[in-house]
Amino acid sequence: MTWSLTRVLRDRNAGLYLAGVVVSGFGTSAMFLASGIWVKELTGSNGLAALVTFAVWAPSLAGPLLGALADRTRRRPLLVWLDLCLAALLLSLFAVDSAGRLWILFGVLLAYGAGSVVSDAAESALVVAAVDKSLLGDFNGLRMSAQEGMKLVAPLAGAGLLAAYGGARVALLDAVTFVAAAGLCLLLKVREEPPRPRTAGWWAQTAEGARHLWGRPELRRLVVAGGVTLLLASLSSSTLYAMIDALGRPPEFAGVLYPVQGVGSVLVGAASGPLLRRLGERRFGAYGIALTAVATAARALPYDAVALVSNGAIGLGLPCVLIAAFTAVQRQTPGALLGRVSATANTLMFAPNALGLGLGAALVETVDFRVLLPVYGALGLLTAGALLWRRPEPVPQGPVTPGPVSPADQ
Repeated sequence: MTWSLTRVLRDRNAGLYLAGVVVSGFGTSAMFLASGIWVKELTGSNGLAALVTFAVWAPSLAGPLLGALADRTRRRPLLVWLDLCLAALLLSLFAVDSAGRLWILFGVLLAYGAGSVVSDAAESALVVAAVDKSLLGDFNGLRMSAQEGMKLVAPLAGAGLLAAYGGARVALLDAVTFVAAAGLCLLLKVREEPPRPRTAGWWAQTAEGARHLWGRPELRRLVVAGGVTLLLASLSSSTLYAMIDALGRPPEFAGVLYPVQGVGSVLVGAASGPLLRRLGERRFGAYGIALTAVATAARALPYDAVALVSNGAIGLGLPCVLIAAFTAVQRQTPGALLGRVSATANTLMFAPNALGLGLGAALVETVDFRVLLPVYGALGLLTAGALLWRRPEPVPQGPVTPGPVSPADQ
């Protein structure tokens, strides 16, 4: 863990990038929780409060299209302007003082979500230009640790600020973090190649990124495995309160389980660099899926200790396939395509969350969670096995940009 942190912080650009992730992640996590509470306070409606999550996630369904924007211009200026525009947009939330003006909040959240999709695509591409390729695994893992770490502390800060001064002050805090992130991005020493002249329309460029991803068997299998794993994780999360009831605990016990899972994610992110070098992306991802699957099935047992250990194990295992997929995409994709390919991969992996949450909520009302959890675990083990299984693949058409050979393929 210390080795990964040291390797990254020795690289100036990687250290600055990581600092930007911490700063912006704090503001985003605080704003995300505060928005739902704000809506609930103004309307008393659980349904409208739940729409906060939908508003932020909905633009990810257009990820491949939005990601094309990151390939049409230099990434660093795009990120700086995007951060500054979102900071200015957040200030409009000072006008939200009644339920009748909540449309402003939801409009900002939709723009926030769309900006996050473009930002994620541009960041993934800029990292490859700014950070030594040998550090990509370490950096992606530590970025995951930073994001998860902020989720442990920032929501409490956001809720406290909301209670004391109102939602607009939380928006101001988030705006300040966006400005700080833009400043850190300006400090990066990076030389970007100018974007290629446009020889195709927006739809054709979007399809080009999707074809690249789907035509590389290793990338395709990692991204599909990541999407299936997150689908199963969202299905499993719908059983949380049924599991807590079976333990004879109050609903507030979720406040104990969530931080345990978050700590696991922080730890595996910090250790992912050395593990990726030792195992390679495919095995690292598959072992993480298997650990998540076993821990998911174990949650059916009615013991507090098992629930705590299982949540910690899920925190350790779940991020592995995501880190592996992000790193593989960065290593095996030409820079000119990286924004579109990254956004397409994000959509394929994260869009199943919405399906899983809706389907899981319906299933847990009709099927005993002690039946559902072992089934989800078994499907997770099948996903891990499919990722480990090496079958002959057809040679992809078109030029291939070779990436470094991973230890798993030697």
